[in-house]
Amino acid sequence: MRKSLAFALMLSATLGLAACDKSSENTQKDADKAAQASQDSMSKAQDKVNDAAKESQEAAQKNAEAAQQRAKEANSQAPAPTTTK
Repeated sequence: MRKSLAFALMLSATLGLAACDKSSENTQKDADKAAQASQDSMSKAQDKVNDAAKESQEAAQKNAEAAQQRAKEANSQAPAPTTTK
């Protein structure tokens, strides 16, 4: 009788613990949180890439303008060609 009572008690305790286990729900919530954090990080990284591309474009434009200015200055400092007849 004691053995059957012990087995019944163990079975009910095991079923009780199994019924209370919400690990799959918790795991899904954790996965959702991680996915959201990942999405936020990707969004921030994309913003940084866009900012870097914009700065690179602005730098290239300023570099081109500076090259044109240097070319104008070089032409204005060059002696005028003389023609002889």
